[in-house]
Amino acid sequence: MQHIEPERIGDWVRQQAQRPVLLDVREAWELQTANTRHEDMDLVHMPMQTIPARLHELDRSRPIACLCHHGGRSQQVAHFLAQQGFEVVNVAGGIHAWAQQLDSGIPLY
Repeated sequence: MQHIEPERIGDWVRQQAQRPVLLDVREAWELQTANTRHEDMDLVHMPMQTIPARLHELDRSRPIACLCHHGGRSQQVAHFLAQQGFEVVNVAGGIHAWAQQLDSGIPLY
């Protein structure tokens, strides 16, 4: 499983044959506190604990970038998804790093 810095996400997106998914695995309150969008990715919110039960909702043909607060939960989810045959990367540093590197308008929490 690969880790990718938020500042490199645009390069990663451009390399994909299919439109990628930005899989946010944080809790709902976290998404309400701070969220992001990427015009070339579809945002899907699935809290970490729901992933096994909702695995069928993810398209195996689309690459996935996993995102959480600081990168720990998303790393675990990315590892799990990789074991299930998904093409997946972990956004290193999570939304905290995303806010610092790409979008200072995202609140830090």
